[in-house]
Amino acid sequence: MAKQLVVRLRADGTVDAETIGMHGPECLDHIEALEALLDAETVSSSFTEDYTTASVQGTTAVDAEQPDGLR
Repeated sequence: MAKQLVVRLRADGTVDAETIGMHGPECLDHIEALEALLDAETVSSSFTEDYTTASVQGTTAVDAEQPDGLR
């Protein structure tokens, strides 16, 4: 599957973003770039199954929730 960053601009001006096809912490780099482009700050986030699967298969197990960052 191709790597994607899906961005949704809502009517109230908030932005939702979701990474698809990225594994482990590589998605966080894309979210940081999006924050910089929008001059915005993440207010809530959670890791997808792709993030936790890659982390568990690697050397580090992680929690499924991240308080500060986008999905």
